[in-house]
Amino acid sequence: MLDVILKRRSIRQYEDKPVEPEVVREVLLAAMCAPSAYHKNPWSFVLVEKEEIRERLSRATNFASFSKKAPIIIVITADSQSSPHWIEDSSIVGAHIYLEAVNQGLGTCWVQVYNMETPDGTNSEEYVRSVLGIPETERVLCMMPLGYPAEHPAGHSEASFKKDKVHTDRW
Repeated sequence: MLDVILKRRSIRQYEDKPVEPEVVREVLLAAMCAPSAYHKNPWSFVLVEKEEIRERLSRATNFASFSKKAPIIIVITADSQSSPHWIEDSSIVGAHIYLEAVNQGLGTCWVQVYNMETPDGTNSEEYVRSVLGIPETERVLCMMPLGYPAEHPAGHSEASFKKDKVHTDRW
């Protein structure tokens, strides 16, 4: 597993090639196996494949423009009424998506939606909710564009281990 973690990088350029449905299913299965507080599993996913919708989502934040080039965007939502820990639970889901994407030879990048604004100052979460018809009971945490990488940045290495970041027993 460490080899997948070391390979993981945020990918913002994708090949013009669709992601096979069975591969998307594997990524989602990995996501759905994530732990959650009290086993509430508050998350849901919106898979966005249509180009016109991806284009609209690319305007959700100042940092989302690259996402329109991905063949699919996974939007992570959660029912905040079912769990006060929806942010943490859904963040773990995002980490699982990152890692299984790498395992499948794909790339992705976290695009924060929660607590962000669109380029024109609109609430990003409300914007995404309106574009996708997401119910008011669902919160939108992030979007994760998914595709075959058209860029191949160097992975992480043992140099990522920083001994000064580790404290034993006490600070």
